[in-house]
Amino acid sequence: MWDHDTPAAPEGDWEWPRGPHNDSFAVYEFRRTAGSFKAHFWAGERWESVRDHADPLLRTGLDTLLLGLIWRGLDGEAEHMDPGFFDDDPAVSYGVLLARSPDSVRELAATWDRVRPLLGGLRGAFDEHAAVSRGWVGEFDGFTDLLDDWGHVLSEAARRGWGVVGLSE
Repeated sequence: MWDHDTPAAPEGDWEWPRGPHNDSFAVYEFRRTAGSFKAHFWAGERWESVRDHADPLLRTGLDTLLLGLIWRGLDGEAEHMDPGFFDDDPAVSYGVLLARSPDSVRELAATWDRVRPLLGGLRGAFDEHAAVSRGWVGEFDGFTDLLDDWGHVLSEAARRGWGVVGLSE
């Protein structure tokens, strides 16, 4: 399915499979992640540090977006799987970090469209309350790059009527 003789897709871009189902799915390579979920986890942690200092409209939107994708929420209980979208059998769903149906993807893409223009207003609060000198997503630009990448994923998946699945392996 994959053309292993060609260079991997550049970060921040799609990798499309070869074969008869090449229009059914693709892999997105997030920037600054080295293929790891750690950046997504730490983006959620940075959000927890800055969210109380965000404009209420932005806070509501980013809470919705990040709860739907990567953030476990203040109580640590948020699930990132739509019931019935992916197999509920643990043997089949091993390694699945995220499974959102096409309907959820459309809702999250719409949330992203509302939030994106407001992100710049978060820079000062992020720099003051969430920035770290070392580590994953330690600066505002890294945080917004990751959100931008999620916006690309959501927008393209919504356009195609796809769901989104995130895998750890």
